[in-house]
Amino acid sequence: MAPSTAWKEVVAPDEGERFERLANALKELQTRAARDGRLGRAAHHKGQLGLEGEFEVLPDLPAEARVALFAAPAKYRAYVRVSNGSPSYQSDRKPDVRGIAVKVVGVAGKKVIPGMQDAITQDFLLIRSPTTGFRDSREFVSVVVGAASPPFGLLKAAAQVGVGRLFRILKRTLASFKIPMVSVATTRYFSAAPIRFGTYAVHFALTPHARDDAGATPGTGPDYIADELSGRLRAGSVTWDFQVQFFVDDERTPIEDGSVEWKAADAPFLTVARLTLPRQDPDSEAGRALATRIESLSFDPWHALEDLRPLGDLMRARNVAYRVSTAARGAAPEPRE
Repeated sequence: MAPSTAWKEVVAPDEGERFERLANALKELQTRAARDGRLGRAAHHKGQLGLEGEFEVLPDLPAEARVALFAAPAKYRAYVRVSNGSPSYQSDRKPDVRGIAVKVVGVAGKKVIPGMQDAITQDFLLIRSPTTGFRDSREFVSVVVGAASPPFGLLKAAAQVGVGRLFRILKRTLASFKIPMVSVATTRYFSAAPIRFGTYAVHFALTPHARDDAGATPGTGPDYIADELSGRLRAGSVTWDFQVQFFVDDERTPIEDGSVEWKAADAPFLTVARLTLPRQDPDSEAGRALATRIESLSFDPWHALEDLRPLGDLMRARNVAYRVSTAARGAAPEPRE
């Protein structure tokens, strides 16, 4: 049976104005986190590694999965950025959101962002948690901005989202931070927010082929995440399956509420592609040059085909916030190769 097409977005009439205010609040964090007078990203400020990748769309997919980029088997070049989620540059030993961003290059078709319709890139952004923990963008910005200025910032956040709600958000966030981060290569990553998938809606994930060795523990250095992955890549390749979950209904797989996990029991994962980081040396001259180029790029869920357009309040807010952040730091144009 084909997946449901009954998903829908609920757009508030004041959304545009509200998203501009939220974007400016994040821009203030971006400015405060500037290093040596240079603006970085408003979130995921610390890029641990910038890497060469290959994104392979698999053959023999079911009809509902043969959409846009996934319509036919193909191999694409990809640029991959591994990062920490904090708006400030900090040690990998500190608890943080961990992210991975994939820019697939060579994707034909009209793109969503005005002025960039002819770009040949499609971006996929993921974090280590299957949910953001936030219902919507208002909660996200209130808590992120508040957490950057404790304790009074958190008191303000409590006034905005409610004491009980703030406690639940912080409790869930702290619980996710306690999960050991041993290696990027053995970590599963999630979109934690939906995108359009032709006439359907999906979440997506990267599921690693590698597993942690028994008794493996996180490194102790301030850049241990990059150091560990660099060592692996000098020895061989690293691979993840790219998987999607289809929308079921508004209760179990909501479009507008980012705090609800799309559970595999309700929406099974389907493997549609494979992401591989081939053997490479990130510490070589060529590796460092590539990392510098990747740091100059913007990774944005709205770098997308219309049939893979982001959905939901959190994603629509990111459309505004990323445009403000990207312009502020002067990100490089989208690559052509």
